[in-house]
Amino acid sequence: MTPSTVERPRQPQLNGLVAAFVAPALCLSDEDGQIRPGGAGGVFVEDRRLLSELVLVVDGVEPSPLSRELGGGAENRFEAACFNLGTAVPDPTVLVTRRRRVHPDGLVERCNFRSYDRAALRFVVELRLSADFAEMAEVKSGALPEALLAASDGGALRWSDEEGGSVVASASPVPEVIEADGGRMAWVVDLEPGSEVTVSLTVRRTGTAAGAAVVRPVVASPGAPARFASGDGAALVVGAGDLRLGRLLGRSLADLEALQLVTVDRPDDVFLAAGVPWFLTLFGRDSIWAARMLLPIGADLALGTLRTLAHRQGRHSDPLTGEAPGKILHELRRSPTHHERWRRDGRPLSLPSAYYGTVDATLLWVCLLHDAWRFGADEAEVERLLDPMLGCLGWLSSSLGGRDGFVSYVDESGSGLENQGWKDSHDGIQFRDGRIARAPLALCEVQAYAYEAAVGGAALLDAFGRPGSSRLLEVADGLAARFRRRFWVEDADGPYPAVALDAAGAAVDSLASNIGHLLGTGLLDGAEEDLVARRLASAELDSGFGVRTLATSSAGFNPLSYHAGSVWAHDTAIALTGLTRAAGDAGRPAAASLIEGLLSAAERFEHRMPELYAGHQRGERHAPDPYPASCRPQAWSMAASVVIVSCLLGLWADVPHGKLHVAPLESAVGLRSVDGVRIGTRVVSLRLGERGAVEAHGLPPGLDLVVGAASRPARRSSE
Repeated sequence: MTPSTVERPRQPQLNGLVAAFVAPALCLSDEDGQIRPGGAGGVFVEDRRLLSELVLVVDGVEPSPLSRELGGGAENRFEAACFNLGTAVPDPTVLVTRRRRVHPDGLVERCNFRSYDRAALRFVVELRLSADFAEMAEVKSGALPEALLAASDGGALRWSDEEGGSVVASASPVPEVIEADGGRMAWVVDLEPGSEVTVSLTVRRTGTAAGAAVVRPVVASPGAPARFASGDGAALVVGAGDLRLGRLLGRSLADLEALQLVTVDRPDDVFLAAGVPWFLTLFGRDSIWAARMLLPIGADLALGTLRTLAHRQGRHSDPLTGEAPGKILHELRRSPTHHERWRRDGRPLSLPSAYYGTVDATLLWVCLLHDAWRFGADEAEVERLLDPMLGCLGWLSSSLGGRDGFVSYVDESGSGLENQGWKDSHDGIQFRDGRIARAPLALCEVQAYAYEAAVGGAALLDAFGRPGSSRLLEVADGLAARFRRRFWVEDADGPYPAVALDAAGAAVDSLASNIGHLLGTGLLDGAEEDLVARRLASAELDSGFGVRTLATSSAGFNPLSYHAGSVWAHDTAIALTGLTRAAGDAGRPAAASLIEGLLSAAERFEHRMPELYAGHQRGERHAPDPYPASCRPQAWSMAASVVIVSCLLGLWADVPHGKLHVAPLESAVGLRSVDGVRIGTRVVSLRLGERGAVEAHGLPPGLDLVVGAASRPARRSSE
């Protein structure tokens, strides 16, 4: 075939689409509010696209877009204008305002038409709709399913699927014309000068197949405060000279509110869906990291996430699903997913609805439990989770008992993820010369999580009078010693940790952002942390908008790749946390630089942080380029806003030992105050003065403020 005739998969284009969402539903439209067929847009509920087309037409012409405004997660507003509907003047004479609000089972959209013409107007308003019930995996792969035939249903349109479910589109006022063949609703509108009229559309999913749902929206008790939204005392509110911080924080908290979910069988345990649109469900790693980053605004989300995942903790070994005793799952879907052309070997990626192919979620689960305890989570609830924690630590012990004494992974199914750390694309782990590393792979950050989980688990066992802490500390020490012997490599600029060990035990020598995850875990000593901090601050990794996933010195570097040169906000936030809590002289200036980079990137994306963006060098670009298929928002990306505040404060809580550590970071942000920090059941306010002075109001009884002290967790439970 000639290049022009080679069939290639269509890549979904998310950049330029506008999202409104309240999990598990979302709407993706073009910038003007239209959902045109043939792309990734649509109205989705639980990973299925209900509407694949929603186009507004006035007298046969689409209105000319003027502006659009992002609301708080679930809402969007679009302004447009209509020309030549009356007087023959060049100006638009009718203003069209579309207010869209997504609900957990669909959406409501109100289209308002206001006349500024001097004469009476008559025109036809049409809504063109279609549905295809495409699975999210189909949309992500670029497939183009055929639209289904609609049926007229008492002034509404109805589309039905093979599972016994349907979607109904109804309107008010009742359409004067409704055509099932073609999916068309129409009204004749008469407008006097200065008058207006509104047409409303309601789209609802009904009659889903029995047992199909696995997640559902959060239903708050009457009068209960929102978990993240501002104005109720639960949100974090900052006073800072740099207004970008408050804007990012406000947008993030509103979006995180709309990403809350529960599972059908655990309706009281709230967690965060990973992201819009591909990952609007439970993801072990993502949901854990998001809850961990958000601990300064409360531990309830952490406990809900922990309980939800513990309920599905692995019980037996299954190569197809990746399940193993004690293991925490990777993702939960309504049905199995299938992706063509995803794996390096050319085989399709097929994942079961409950998939455990992750090497780090089990360890991170323990880390989250330990950190939630330190932030004042209810001790009775923490104690109830000690048995699942022991299951996780049992999985760790069995993993370390295998190859080389490190935690590693390999896909045994032949149809799952080839890479099972957070960089799970086929080329996510590669050598400096561009060769792709072969599994089994032992990732550097996973060993750090393992160390931290062992030490944190030991602290919890001691605190609750359980045996076994000494053995866990021995495991941690042995792992640290082996890591020091095997993972460190060197180039012209000195030593640094390799990203992984490959199947042959060779150090995968690329310089990658993974090393930022080692900081603050206790795996490295002070001198080693200083070396890592200096590498993170180098131009190879720091793009000026965040940490690149792969250094520019690597042959495989590509600023527009998924994991080999792009920037991920959550990845940068993890490094930022380590730099402020653990690293020495090199750490805090590097942290200040990363904060500036994230705030600058957030402006480019209207403070709704995407999953990832391009890793071009700042100076070459005024703002980072988007990654075309990036989720936006992504839970852990939005949670990075709280990490920024926490790092500016140098905040670390240690409620069991009666201390709240604060070590303010010098930066250009000019942080003056933070209200809404939650420690246990109390809401704390902090005021920052000159020369590092800090005042705290609302501290729980028995909790002392420690200013300027190192805020890293103790390496030993006895310290």
